[in-house]
Amino acid sequence: MKKGWIIALSIIAVIVILLIAVISWGVGVYNKLVSLNESVNQSWSQVENQYQRRYDLIPNLVATVQGVANFERETFTAVTEARAKVGQIRLSADQLGDPQAFQKFQQAQDGLSSALSRLLVVSENYPQLKANENFLQLQAQLEGTENRIAVERMKFNQVVQDYNVQIKRFPAAIIAGITGFTEKQYFKATEAAQEAPKVQF
Repeated sequence: MKKGWIIALSIIAVIVILLIAVISWGVGVYNKLVSLNESVNQSWSQVENQYQRRYDLIPNLVATVQGVANFERETFTAVTEARAKVGQIRLSADQLGDPQAFQKFQQAQDGLSSALSRLLVVSENYPQLKANENFLQLQAQLEGTENRIAVERMKFNQVVQDYNVQIKRFPAAIIAGITGFTEKQYFKATEAAQEAPKVQF
């Protein structure tokens, strides 16, 4: 009889140890997913921060150019409308898994980049503008911001890759599925980037 109890207790002990090991593993995987998710959110905040910097610089740039150059209203209108559209579209960290919302956000930002490029290209035709110190400083800040945006988007994509890989790997995919961790979206090149730019002299 005693031998039967010893065997039963041994089996129970093994089961308890296995349960503790599985629970510990599950908690560890869950904590890693939480950490990666927060890294994605933090990285997204940095992207938004740089977009906000650009958004804030635009009125000063437009006012400076308007003050010196008296050219096409349509260029100013395009920049103003693109900026307004960007101001209306917000993408929270919770929406990073929604492809439509992410694409809408990216299209608005790309539209603003395109309008700003046209503004800077047109402004090249005005020598007095090129000599204006305020314009040159704003142009340099805007170019620096565009570079920062590119760097932050690259970092964001790297963090999203780490996160997406982790939630798809077995057996972490089981914990991710049970606890609701979903795939995040990447920044992608615009369709216009697929074509080589035409250089004309």
